[in-house]
Amino acid sequence: MDYSYPKEEKLKSKKIIDLLFTQGNSISKYPLRLVYIQHDFEEEVALKMGVSVSKKYFKNAVDRNYFKRVLRECYRLNKHLLIDNLNQKKYCFMFFYQTKDKLEYSEINEKTIQLFEKFVNSLKENETKIQN
Repeated sequence: MDYSYPKEEKLKSKKIIDLLFTQGNSISKYPLRLVYIQHDFEEEVALKMGVSVSKKYFKNAVDRNYFKRVLRECYRLNKHLLIDNLNQKKYCFMFFYQTKDKLEYSEINEKTIQLFEKFVNSLKENETKIQN
């Protein structure tokens, strides 16, 4: 498994980010939230991911940047949970940290795994609904 986070996987398109907020679906696992949308893009990657930490909760940029680094690292180490279950479809994600509590890395990583598993389960439920 490739545990990298290459440039092609980084979500930077303003149009796609706007689409995420207008038409995207959301899944939460406190304190994390994942907003996603199925979207075809030119790159040969299965998904694109962006991270965000609210200025409302962390006024100092140092703190926001720390939690963004932690979110990117959690994604990088656990993205195999997503990629293995996407069924050849391409998705765009925004990954949010939504609390003013400063959780430890291990707690955030654990919640990330739970959130990704919840996303995969929702995909499987949607596929069974479509088939029936």
